[in-house]
Amino acid sequence: MEIREATDADIPEILQVLKASLGETSSKKSEEVWRYKHIDNPFGRSLVLLAIEGSKIIGVRAFMRWKWQRTGEVLSAFRAVDTATHPKHQGKGVFKKLTLKALEIAKQNGDHFVFNTPNEQSKPGYLKMGWEEVAKIKVRIKPINPIYWRYSKVTDQFTKDIECTEISFQNLTEEMNAQLKSSGKFFTPKTPEYLKWRYENNALQDYIIKATENIYIAGYVKPHSKFRELRIVEAITVSAVSFKSINITINDLAKEFGVQIVTFAPSENLKFYNSFSGKFGPVLTVREINLIENQKKGLLNLNNWTYSLGDLELF
Repeated sequence: MEIREATDADIPEILQVLKASLGETSSKKSEEVWRYKHIDNPFGRSLVLLAIEGSKIIGVRAFMRWKWQRTGEVLSAFRAVDTATHPKHQGKGVFKKLTLKALEIAKQNGDHFVFNTPNEQSKPGYLKMGWEEVAKIKVRIKPINPIYWRYSKVTDQFTKDIECTEISFQNLTEEMNAQLKSSGKFFTPKTPEYLKWRYENNALQDYIIKATENIYIAGYVKPHSKFRELRIVEAITVSAVSFKSINITINDLAKEFGVQIVTFAPSENLKFYNSFSGKFGPVLTVREINLIENQKKGLLNLNNWTYSLGDLELF
């Protein structure tokens, strides 16, 4: 078995392996989606390794590039995302070999850590390879007044209302990053380029976008069997007046889409008095690569992270 880094020419065969292993229903698998995630990412191209046997790709392992920052220190990170072994070659340890090789390359390149939110089936395998649990992700829940509930005849056409100049957009993200730097916690630095890639041009998920000179909101409606959820994945604002504006906007969206609850990450930007929080999200795990002890210790405490749901949700 040969292991090598992928090239753009490998994309069609990579997609064949993903479809053979995971099927078509788990998520959209196309060249457009692959390029969106692994090539167009403003944090940089993904580290993608392939297992080759008899000139055929039998396994794929992708680490999507990401960044986390604490004060002025920026850490080069990866999200462990797309992985697949062709059904005819399972049981050969392909996943483990690809993952360990990717960690070796990342270490040589000076990258700092990998993070992800594995499910209960895959988590034991990650823990055996050195991943460590941080905690279940905290999510805040705001119930919506029943008079606004609707279960049918509700549009799921998500609009993108962007009413701000490039300069105001840039200023908003810079002010937010400066505010987060002063918190002393780990955060993903936001830029207009990142927000456009992550939410506005996302090839996998359509998002509701509300943007003005003072606020930026991204979210979507997630239907469940007995209720509808408005999930706010990004909420950016920096002033007290804007805090009020962003809360009003979210309340209006909840009414418009007839949801029963709104969910979002615990944040100083969103303060709804009739809301509660708990560890309702998936388990966040971390695999250190080139971390000093203080950095690793900090990352293993969820209280040292400040995040949006969009920073951590699988896509």
